[in-house]
Amino acid sequence: MADALAGLLVADFSESLAGPFCTQILADLGAEVVKVERPGAGDSARAWGPPFWGEDGAVFLAANRNKRSIALNLKDPAGLEVARRLVARADVMVQSFRAGVIESLGLGYEDVRRLNSRLVYCSVTAYGTVGPLKELPGYDPLMQAHSGLMSVTGLPGHGPVRVGTSIVDMGTALWAVVGILAALRERERTGQGSHVVTSLFESALMWMSYQLIGYLATGEVPGPQGTGLAMIAPYGAFPTSDGEVMIGAATDGLYRRMCDALDLRDLRADPRFADNPGRVRNRDELSERLAVATRRESTAGLLEKLRAAGVPCAPILRVDQVAADPQAAALGVILSAPHERIADYRCVALPLLRDGERPGVRRAPPRMGEHTRELLRELGFAEDKVRRLEADGVAVQG
Repeated sequence: MADALAGLLVADFSESLAGPFCTQILADLGAEVVKVERPGAGDSARAWGPPFWGEDGAVFLAANRNKRSIALNLKDPAGLEVARRLVARADVMVQSFRAGVIESLGLGYEDVRRLNSRLVYCSVTAYGTVGPLKELPGYDPLMQAHSGLMSVTGLPGHGPVRVGTSIVDMGTALWAVVGILAALRERERTGQGSHVVTSLFESALMWMSYQLIGYLATGEVPGPQGTGLAMIAPYGAFPTSDGEVMIGAATDGLYRRMCDALDLRDLRADPRFADNPGRVRNRDELSERLAVATRRESTAGLLEKLRAAGVPCAPILRVDQVAADPQAAALGVILSAPHERIADYRCVALPLLRDGERPGVRRAPPRMGEHTRELLRELGFAEDKVRRLEADGVAVQG
């Protein structure tokens, strides 16, 4: 798995989260990713914090392992020459500039396909390349707002809530990877590259797909879902004597098992709760009566009873508890790796195994421009040219 994309060169002209997370996935799978950064601050996500670990923010560290960094001033013709030489050799280019910027630099799709007809060019955009909003910038919470995702997140009777992670950015990265891999497969057949486009807005709409379909079918506008799902009951968080447990009794059989496990004969026999549509219609009363029973149990005791009965359930954990979770440890999801500036550097691994093997960390997230000199040499620049580019501030060694 870790060498599945070995031999592929990816030119990464993206920053923030969606584009870099896409290229990190490609890097984890074995591609050689060269991250092009602005001299000075570099990727803006480096400064997103606290929390910081070492010199960089957590968002940057979560999306930039297994890459090399070159710092280039793309507004200088000499810096653009370096970038064009990189793109001419690359198999994939990923860019996430605001609409029109990459074209103004001379690195738009039509420009680079003349340099490299086999290049798979991926544009990670805010609202796509057409429509009245195509020029606008985009960030994850804006897309959660615009797509309706915020309107179904949170508790009924309260204001809209953002999902507590950058689900739209990271989801867009996944769609970009899918498109890139499909384009590479097509290139094997045709010998030609192509232009893959994805957008934060479309990814957010995809997360809303069954909510949108439900509205189109009924005309009913869904509201906040709380901890559950409007179309299934009981399906949500229930209190215990020392915490909360998510219960997913999503079928009639699971509901009956739950009632038996908790000795709730009255709920099992009540005809109003005999099937899922009835339980959804009478959700409030069912939840209140079930909460009385779960509150008598400890979290550990409730989990034990429900799991013994085969009823899906899970504790609601804090982040510190997740970091120490035995299941996460057994899977090897949190990786340790050498890092010259962070003694106990760890990261969250790619959630994939192939033949029992998980992609690891070949390189820790780089310093801005850490690999500038070696990459200039690999791109064929003579030593005097490398020194001149550095002296002029066009290419910066981190």
